[in-house]
This record gives sequence, structure tokens and C-alpha cells, in this order.
Amino acid sequence: MFDLLSSAVASSVRGWRGAMAFGGTKTRQPEQMLVLYEFEACPYCRLVREVLSELDLDALVYPCPVGGMRFRPEALDISGVSQFPLLIDPNTGDKLLESADIIDHLYKNYGDARRRSPRGLRRQLALSGSMAATAVRSIGGVRGMNAMPSLAAEQPLELYSFEASPYSRPVRELLTELELPYLLRNFAKSRWQEVGPPIVRLRWFSDAPITSPNRLRLRELTGRSQVPYLIDPNTDVAMFESVDIMDYLKDTYAP
Repeated sequence: MFDLLSSAVASSVRGWRGAMAFGGTKTRQPEQMLVLYEFEACPYCRLVREVLSELDLDALVYPCPVGGMRFRPEALDISGVSQFPLLIDPNTGDKLLESADIIDHLYKNYGDARRRSPRGLRRQLALSGSMAATAVRSIGGVRGMNAMPSLAAEQPLELYSFEASPYSRPVRELLTELELPYLLRNFAKSRWQEVGPPIVRLRWFSDAPITSPNRLRLRELTGRSQVPYLIDPNTDVAMFESVDIMDYLKDTYAP
């Protein structure tokens, strides 16, 4: 219960950024998958993940926790510095390090080109809020920061999630600590009728049209609109519920 509460507080500290998809018809989906080297507890990485959620953009995530040896050396070879986040866009050939530059790139190429990452005082406030969210999640132990012993996955896992989801965050943190690559299927809410727990949506807005591509995809796969949802192609396992997903990841990939 405390874990979920602190996750909800972390989202509140950030004003629930990354909960709603604001891209709408202005979002242009890339032909090739974006690649993101990052780690969950990084305040700069959070700012990028929020924009990915708000633009409804998916990304192949390579977790690079502190002490990690699976993808951190690879990121260092690519960029020449140990700095995160690192975005690789095969559609444009760009390799970007600074979170503000990455956000500008995402808006310019896939969203509203008139928008930019906050600068000056607004950026400092956003970064301070992101740092505060990390601090909240560090109460009782840092999460999503340090690598732990794990078995490698031959194929990336697939996770339906959105940045502000209190239930999805613990799963992303564990994926980071286990250094498990995953395809992040962003699932931000695209309509006000989608706000709130599933039982409310089913009771009052069951016939509201679904406009998000990933929400449509998950509804077709499972008949439900709920996150987190994990698909592991290495074991042919697919499941809802964050506690069950975390137990599965530990049993399967933590020795």
C-alpha cells in the first residue's frame, strides 16, 4: 500500500504530467521505433518520458541503471559520455543527449513544432519537480536507480504504461533494476472520459469511443483498457496487475 501511495504522490508532485495525451491529430508516428537509453529514477529522463506519453509515442527502452553493465557501456560507446537520457532516432539519424534537446526534437518531428521544452525558470521548476518525484520514490529505498543481478532477456519485453500511472511506475522501476529492455507502449488518456479507475469508465462511459492507438490495440488483445500490461515474448506470458507482474519478473529474471 505504501508503495502505491508514494507512487501516486510522485505523480502528484509532477502535476500528473504524462497522464494525458495532448498530441491528438498533430502527432505524427515515426516509421521506425525510437530508441531511448535511460533509467527510471533519473529526473532528466522523466521529463522526456512525460513528453513521450503526452505525444502517444512508443520507444524501445534500454535501461541503464547505476552499476549496470548490459546497456550502459553501449550508451557510452554511442555518445562518448556517461549521460542520460540518450535518444536515438533512426528516422532522422539524430543522437541526442540533453533532455531539453530531446523534447524539442520530439515536438519538432512528431508533435506541434511550435512547442519547445521549457527554458529558464520554467525549466528549473520542471526539473525541481522531477527531482522531488524521485525523492518521494526514494523514501524507504531508492527505486529504479541501481542495477541488481539478473538474467538477460533474449527479446525485449513489451509494456503498456503511461508515465504518471502509479501502478505502472513500480514495474518500470523493476525493469530498470533488472536491466531488461522493453518496448514501451504509451497508454496516456486521450479523453476526459478515460480519467479514473476502470470500474468508473465501465460503469459510466462504456460506450465512449477509444481514440488512442495503443488503447485500441490493448482492447483488441484483452478486451480491457488497463495498465500496466506486460507481454514477455521470451516465455509467451502476458499479464495485468503490477504486483503479479513484479513477482513474475523477479521469479523469471532475478536469480
